[in-house]
Amino acid sequence: MASHSDNQSAETPTALPIRIQGLTKKFGQFYALDSVDLEVHSGEFLTLLGPSGSGKTTLLMAIAGFNRPDAGSIRFGEAEMILTPPHRRNVGMVFQSYALFPHMSVAENVAFPLKLRQVNATEITDRVAEALATVQLSDLGDRSIDQLSGGQRQRVALARAFVFRPRILLMDEPLSALDKKLREQMQIELKHLHQKLGVTTVYVTHDQREALTMSDRIAVINQGRLAQVDTPHVIYNQPANPFVADFIGESTMLPLTRDDSGRFFFESHLISADEPEKAGSDCSLVIRPERLFVIKDQAVDTEQTIVFPGVVRDFVFQGDTAFAVTSISDKHDLAFRFGTDASSSEHSMQPGDQVSLGLNRADVIIIPRATDL
Repeated sequence: MASHSDNQSAETPTALPIRIQGLTKKFGQFYALDSVDLEVHSGEFLTLLGPSGSGKTTLLMAIAGFNRPDAGSIRFGEAEMILTPPHRRNVGMVFQSYALFPHMSVAENVAFPLKLRQVNATEITDRVAEALATVQLSDLGDRSIDQLSGGQRQRVALARAFVFRPRILLMDEPLSALDKKLREQMQIELKHLHQKLGVTTVYVTHDQREALTMSDRIAVINQGRLAQVDTPHVIYNQPANPFVADFIGESTMLPLTRDDSGRFFFESHLISADEPEKAGSDCSLVIRPERLFVIKDQAVDTEQTIVFPGVVRDFVFQGDTAFAVTSISDKHDLAFRFGTDASSSEHSMQPGDQVSLGLNRADVIIIPRATDL
C-alpha cells in the first residue's frame, strides 16, 4: 500500500474539468437547483456568486457529494460522480467553519488526509512541511488550533485541503469569518496559491468584490438557476439581465424607449442609435456610479458624451471616495462615485447644488428590462 501511495504522489496530478448537466435538487416543492448546466475548465478558478438562498452552496455540496441531486449529471473529467460517495471523489474541501480538529496540532490536522490514504510516515512529514510552507505557517506545526488567529486557522484548513494533491478544490465562503482587512489580504494570497497549485477550484461567496478579485470566471446564481457565467470583466461591464446588473457592483437602471428608427432614449436624452442586436423596446440603461463625471465646461461634445443635468440630493464622504445622489427628473436619480483627492473639487458638493453629470457613450450598457431571474 505504501508503494502505491508513493507512486500516486510522485507528482501533482493534473487538474480535472467538471461538467454539470441538468442538475436538479428539490426540497419539497422548492427547487434549490433547477436544471443547472455548468462546465468548470481544468485548472480554472470559478466562483459561484449569489445571494443567500440562491443555490450556490447546494451546488457546491452536490459537487462534493454531500447531497444527492434528484436529476442530472456531475462528471470529473470523463467519470460520472453522481453515485460516488464524498470520500471517493478525492476533492479538497474548505468549509466556512474550517472544521479543524481541536485536539490535534496544526501539523496533525494537515497530515490527517494523508493518514487516511495510508501514505507512509516519511512522505507525510515531507508533504506536511511543504504544505505549511506554502501557506506560510512553517513555524507553527506544533501549535494547537486554539492558539491560532482566524487567519491562521484558515491557512491550516487550506493546507489540509490540498496536502493530498487533489485535482479539484472546493471552498465554501472560507473568508467570511475574517475582518475586512485580513479578508482582502487573503483574497490575494488565495489567488496566488491557486496559480501555484493549478488545481481546478470552485469557490462560493456572496461577496461581489471578492468574486471580481479572485475569479477566472464567475457563475452568478439566483433562485437555483444560472443568471450569467463569464469573466469578471464581462460580468461587470456587460451584465446579461437586471439581476446581474443590480447584484454585481453599484448601478442605476433607467428605463429606455425606442423610436421607429431603432434609437434608444431616456426621456429626451438620446442614449444609443446602434444596438441592432437588442430586440424589442423593453430595455434599460445601466449606469455604473464611477463611470459618471461632473461636467465643469459646458462645451461638451454630445456625440461622445450624454449629459444629465440635475440637483444634488444626498452626499456621503467615505474617505478615499465620496458618493452622491443627484435627481435628474421627477422620478429618477443618478448615483455617482468619485475620488476625494486634494485636486478634486467635487468633495465640497452640497445637497441642493446644481450639477451636470456626463457619461461617455463608450460606457453605455443596455440590457433587456424583462427577466425571470
